[in-house]
Amino acid sequence: MLTSNQLISVIFTTYNSTAWLEKVLWGFHFQSDKHFEIVIADDGSNEDTAELIKRFRQHTHISITHVWQEDEGFQKCRIMNKALLEAKGEYVIFTDGDCIPRKDFVSVHRHKADKGYYLSGGYFKLPMSISQAITREDIENGNAFSPEWLLAHGLKKTFKLQKLSANNFSAYWLNHLTPTKRTWNGHNASGWKSDIFAVNGYDERMQYGGQDCELGFRLRHSGIKAKQIRYSAIVVHLDHSRGYATPEAIANSARIKKQTLQNNSTFTHYGLSQYINSTKRTQ
Repeated sequence: MLTSNQLISVIFTTYNSTAWLEKVLWGFHFQSDKHFEIVIADDGSNEDTAELIKRFRQHTHISITHVWQEDEGFQKCRIMNKALLEAKGEYVIFTDGDCIPRKDFVSVHRHKADKGYYLSGGYFKLPMSISQAITREDIENGNAFSPEWLLAHGLKKTFKLQKLSANNFSAYWLNHLTPTKRTWNGHNASGWKSDIFAVNGYDERMQYGGQDCELGFRLRHSGIKAKQIRYSAIVVHLDHSRGYATPEAIANSARIKKQTLQNNSTFTHYGLSQYINSTKRTQ
């Protein structure tokens, strides 16, 4: 169990998407739980992203660390490992730079955290028109997470709105009854940093296609169990294209995931240790 004074590190990726990034940052600015830091894992954005982060720091209480690497295509696993090395918290929440968190997002992860477990959450996907329409004020006053407001702005009615409307009681039962697997999801998952380091973080051979799930497989193989929180920890997902989702990348990632499952792997040789060992050699 995490105490109220233990620092949480929130890590999320971004790439040349300043409009979406700013909305996500406002989502964290308005969190009810204030004891966390943000580590932005920047996979090669241009200067616009650095300038936005610099401006935003002047308007928020949150400590923001910007970890950047050169643009060499979709290299999420590499930048996530670099961001993990910068994280100061004992516990880490992972999300994406296109997911706006509801004001209780960090609080839910803190209160649900438990030794020997990771937490598996989901997202509520928005169409482009509503993604563009959401303002800072909509994030602050909760409109961006209100089924009524979303329906009034053109969202088609769907049973998935239960994610946004569930209260604590119904969320508890929905988390237990949902058939959705308790995978490690890059848009909404959390765990103890020591557990993630023990399995050596992300496998950098992987590009797009299940790279987050593969990390979760290794955690499960190492004895870490999973809790479902998809109806409790809420983020809304802003629409965007996925030009990096190539058949080659997906096939490569599928092959590595299959090997991890078949071998019951608990460790990758292509993860965090290469940076830690490099640092030791240069000292």
